[in-house]
Amino acid sequence: MKVRQDAWSEENDLLLAETVLRHVREGSTQLNAFEEVGDLLNRTSAACGFRWNAVVRTQYEKALSLAKKQRKQRSRTIEKKTLYTPPAEGSLAITMADVIGYLQSLDSIDAVKAENERLRAENEQLQCRLNKIEQSSEIMQEDYETLMKIMNRARKFVALDDQEGAAVTFKMEQNGNLEKVAE
Repeated sequence: MKVRQDAWSEENDLLLAETVLRHVREGSTQLNAFEEVGDLLNRTSAACGFRWNAVVRTQYEKALSLAKKQRKQRSRTIEKKTLYTPPAEGSLAITMADVIGYLQSLDSIDAVKAENERLRAENEQLQCRLNKIEQSSEIMQEDYETLMKIMNRARKFVALDDQEGAAVTFKMEQNGNLEKVAE
């Protein structure tokens, strides 16, 4: 029997199986494993995938399921690590200047808060004064309008009297009284 020149050897199958299992364990894809083996054996990744699915996979089913479990376990531990990472020892080096700067910033924050509160109270007082001035201005405006109405009525009244008074003449007596002169 003649063996093909490009036939798969047991060593090639073993390399393919180990590489695929390693990629699965580390969370990579089988396609990446096929490409890696294809580069090593001078074969296409499609040929490696076909060989894996047709022959090698059946021999390594238990190892493949174990690799998948290890991948899940590994991803869970990575998730747990990302949930809480304790601070590194070197990052806790706080200098006295840092502490002083922080405390000074707290003092300045308190001063700004106090100033803000003072300005808020002053603003309320000024708002009250403005409201009172506006009310008194409205009252003065109403009084002015009332006075103007009275003056206009008085002018009209005087104008009517003047028209009637044109026919009537007066004479001043020595004591300063006015006396109506008959026509």
